[in-house]
Amino acid sequence: MTGSNSANAPVGRTRTAALTLAALGIVFGDIGTSPLYTVQTCFSDYTGLKPTPENVLGMLSLITWALIIVVTLKYVVVVMRAGNHGEGGVLALMALVAQEPGISERRRRIYMMLGIAGAALFYGDCLLTPAISVLSAVEGLNVATSAFADLVVPISIGLIVGLFAAQRFGTGGVGRLFGPIMLLWFLALFALGIVHVVHHPKVLAALSPLQAFEFALNHKVVAFVSMGAVTLAFTGAEALYADMGHFGRLPIRIAWLGLVFPALLVNYYGQGALLLDDPSALANPFFRLAPGWALYPLVVLATAATVIASQATISGAFSMAQQAALLGLSPRVKIQHTSAEEYGQIYVPSVNWLQMMGVVALILGFGTSTSIASAYGIAVTGTMLVTSILVLGLARRTWKWGWPASILVFGCFLTVDVTLFSSNMLKFLHGGWVPLAIAAVIFICMWTWLQGRLAVSAREKERTVPIDDLLKGFNTSGWHRATGTAVYFTAFSDNASNCMRRNLTHNEALHENVVLLTIHTAGEPFVAPGMRREVADLGNGIHRVLLRYGFMERPDVARDIAGLADSGIPVDPMHTSYFIGRNTLVGSEHPLMPRWQQKLFLMLARFATSPGDFFGLPVNRVVELGGRLEI
Repeated sequence: MTGSNSANAPVGRTRTAALTLAALGIVFGDIGTSPLYTVQTCFSDYTGLKPTPENVLGMLSLITWALIIVVTLKYVVVVMRAGNHGEGGVLALMALVAQEPGISERRRRIYMMLGIAGAALFYGDCLLTPAISVLSAVEGLNVATSAFADLVVPISIGLIVGLFAAQRFGTGGVGRLFGPIMLLWFLALFALGIVHVVHHPKVLAALSPLQAFEFALNHKVVAFVSMGAVTLAFTGAEALYADMGHFGRLPIRIAWLGLVFPALLVNYYGQGALLLDDPSALANPFFRLAPGWALYPLVVLATAATVIASQATISGAFSMAQQAALLGLSPRVKIQHTSAEEYGQIYVPSVNWLQMMGVVALILGFGTSTSIASAYGIAVTGTMLVTSILVLGLARRTWKWGWPASILVFGCFLTVDVTLFSSNMLKFLHGGWVPLAIAAVIFICMWTWLQGRLAVSAREKERTVPIDDLLKGFNTSGWHRATGTAVYFTAFSDNASNCMRRNLTHNEALHENVVLLTIHTAGEPFVAPGMRREVADLGNGIHRVLLRYGFMERPDVARDIAGLADSGIPVDPMHTSYFIGRNTLVGSEHPLMPRWQQKLFLMLARFATSPGDFFGLPVNRVVELGGRLEI
């Protein structure tokens, strides 16, 4: 027994080490590139602070304790416990909390709205992160020479366009380099900072929370405003939770506590020490940390790190789009899987090109990373606030936390979140309205789509009839039984498909084997193979089948229908036809939703991809039967 444990231990440690390295390349790209612009923004025109010793120590202390409270205590210790079967992220959290048994419909609706708001804010952040990250890295060229001043924006746009254009090829190959590159990046952050900390050790006084309190008491309003700049130090903290399903809790916690957190702190303190020695370094304190000979290699490394951070954001947007479509929060989108081996390697063309245009527009509109930093933070802190509220609901109902523990822990978190969000709202007129406007549009569209689907379902329900009633209304002896299997999609497992009813009405024909198929998206990321199918024999060659998919799975209906042969249903893929309803949606004189929402839903419905493509059906075996449906 002891020998077996000894043999397994190295394997376990090796796997954990590999996952920790991979997490460096995916999870920590955004927060890991924050030193490029955070300290500079803390002493920019936005805050009006000068890099005096008192201010430098105060801001460093605020950054330190924000990282400890928000990232370490909130996300690493508490929020990462809130896994939906191991998966994280605001939509996974929403699905977990909203499906809790015993909650009222009103509370469930509130949880749904909060989850949608968090997802919408995430999309707003997905535009700002690549823009500010790449711009801040390329701006390092200005430290070496002013000759590149006019080329920073064109170079940044070129990198962004190239990055988005490469998405359709997948990141499986280069993705293996992300971890080692980010490992080198964090080691460089530590090395750049430690030299200046050793030279000016009194900067370590900022480790005391008293420095932050003293700074806040002395500056009051300015300290509140400066929290909007401090927020930049932990943008990307949500990724620790969102990517938990890819790597697990332990590797992410090891990477944060063992390397990322120490490297970030040392680099911030190194920049602070540099400013104490030379306040003129404020022009670009990060790149001024490097000796002259290391400047160009550092620009290259920083650019690579920001491209990796941007890639993580892009992949996150793809994953969010897939989850939203499966949960019924957005129209079905075309999803391409760029790798047959690697989990999560997907490409969503519509999201990719819309995101690229948005990022390019932001770079052209703001021009510098400092300008974008003045608008950055509202979406980030908004998502963090939503996460805290949802996890609080989970802690009360599922973890069975009492009110004293909930108030003590989440009272602290919510106070910090509300303070940060309020401080960042001061950026509204400085460009902060941009991510909010994007989030508002996405929220309205997602909520409208959810309400529209309920309206369509209600209208379709009016047209359907129980399968037994349908069969009784026809003279079955006169039917022609075509060879093969017909699969009819129906949203209601107890009723017959409208496509089947139309086929019987017009053709008086029925296949030898009929499958009435209902697809259900579970409130969990993955469904166990043994729980995938539920089959009921209705007699006369007709079967009712329920297929379950998790909200992070790729629906492959053709594969799972072929697997019905294991249940005794003779299914030959070459002789199986899939009948799908393709309704033409039109406005009703008596709509089931507000008129403006009706018009928006009808517009969104035009962009939904074909059900056959979304559910992985063979193109040459799909039959679409249309009708007119008023909503």
